[in-house]
Order: sequence, then C-alpha cells, then structure tokens
Amino acid sequence: MTTTNPIAPLARTLLALTPAPRHPALAHLTEALRQRYGSCIVAVLFYGSCLRSGDPFDGLVDLYLIVDNYRSANSSALKALWNRLLPPNVFYAEFPYESRCIRCKYAVLSERDFAAGTSKRWFHSYLWGRFSQPTAVAWSRDAATRAQVAANLAQAVLTLLERALPSLPAQGSVASLWQGALALSYATELRPESRGRAAELTQANAAYYRRVTELAAPLLGTTLQLTDGDYAAELPDSRRWRNRIAWRLRTVQGKLLSLARLSKALFTFDGGLDYLAWKLERHSGQHIEVPERVRRYPLVFVWGLVWDLYRRGVFR
Repeated sequence: MTTTNPIAPLARTLLALTPAPRHPALAHLTEALRQRYGSCIVAVLFYGSCLRSGDPFDGLVDLYLIVDNYRSANSSALKALWNRLLPPNVFYAEFPYESRCIRCKYAVLSERDFAAGTSKRWFHSYLWGRFSQPTAVAWSRDAATRAQVAANLAQAVLTLLERALPSLPAQGSVASLWQGALALSYATELRPESRGRAAELTQANAAYYRRVTELAAPLLGTTLQLTDGDYAAELPDSRRWRNRIAWRLRTVQGKLLSLARLSKALFTFDGGLDYLAWKLERHSGQHIEVPERVRRYPLVFVWGLVWDLYRRGVFR
C-alpha cells in the first residue's frame, strides 16, 4: 500500500504558481554557474525582484545554489568551514550575454541545511521565512530533486505560518496574515528595506499567498479557518505568550547572526563591500561611501561604518 505525502499538493502548487521565467539570459546564467561549480550543484533556485519582473537584467538576479557538499562548492577549506558553520556563503558574479552583462548574487546552501532550515527544527526564521515567499526552480538535477525542493518550500510555508499565527491577531484578511508573518521574519535581521516592505511584497503576490494559504490551512498544527479571503485562528493565551517570547529571542539572535554574516562576507564575498553599499543605496535612497580605511582594514573599521549607517536609518 502506498501513502500520499500530505504536503504534496501544496508542493506541486508552489512550483505551478512560481515558474522560472523562460528568458534566455537566465538560462545562460544558470548554465554558466553549473559550469563553474560542476556536479556538486543539485538545484538552482530563483527569487527576488528579478523573479517578480521576469527580467534578469532588472537589477541583480538573486539565486540559491543547492549543493550536495560544501567542500566541493568552495574554493578553500576555510570557506567551506564558514559555509557549514554559518550558512549560506554569498557570492557575486557577472557574465556577458550577447551585448549585455547579466549580474547575480548567489548563496550556496547544502541539501541538508536546506531541508533543516525550512523545517520546524530550525529556530531562526532566516531560511523558512525566506523560502516561504515565491521561489522558482530554475534548474534541478532530476525529477526526484525537483520534488524534494518543492517539499522543502512547502514546509517553509507551514513553518512560517505555524510560528507566526500566535503572534498575529486572531482574525483578519489573508493579506494581513502574510504581511504580519513576513514583518515578524524581517524584524529578526538587519535589513535596508522600509517597514512597509512586507506589505508591498504581499500585495505584489496576493494571488500566490491566497492560494498557498488555502492549501496550507488543513496541514497546520493549529486550527486556521478561511472564509472569503479572511482567516480566523483562535489560540490559547499561553501559546501566544510563549510565541511572543520566541520571536523576541529570534530578533536578538538574528541581529547577532546578521553581524556575523557581515563579518564572514569580508572573507568569502569578493567585492562584498561594494555590493553591500550598492544594495543599501538602492533600498534606502541614501548615498553610501566606503572609506579607504574600511577597504584596507575591514575587520577593524567596518564596525564604525555599520554603526553610522544604523544611526542614519539605512537599515534597522
């Protein structure tokens, strides 16, 4: 007798709702990264603003490379160690395509950490918060890998909703549910986006979140009732109290992890300072100059720059 995975319908729907754009430049980028990394890549995931626009030349393409092991995916044992201790490692690359240049930022994450980071075993929301949002599979090694990736994405949705619901109002619209859930996750990181970013993303993908919530509701450990675009979730006060404490802990942990990842990027991310300045400028609208002393001695002087940007409200 065969048993059906209960999250399979949600997993299939996620792939159907977020197909990878059929753009030749994206295919070229994916193939170039596969050539660079070889057989250790098992899947390439596409997310972010370029996925929403469908144009890989509209800014910086955001990718995740899912790999079978960190040592093969990194140029040195030290980078592989950092990848394992504080996943993911993030890199920048650009490739010529016809008469233009396609640029990308990609994160390297193992299959094992991808599965763990989208599950309830992972306390912090860094991965399950990120992968609960629209994500396309730009390439996968085979059908079984694609199915496993989809299952992990589905689990990320379930993990975020189950962790967020006790900290949200007992009832409201599905849009407000996701806006609140994403805002909780964003608040656990140092991010340059405005406080209204969660609302913007929810509105831009309204149909996605509505359909995903319909399929996720019966799978949640809590009772979530949906009616005409609204939700209701009555939960005991004790669970809400414990959940609020958990999110406070995630916020403290997340800010510290953000600083740790920034430190790691100084060693693992070629051109990382320029990329960070570009990204912060793009989201905040403020000009950012990287002082020469920060470039020469980043570990010594970058913290003063970080504190100055924080005081200016460039990120929170």
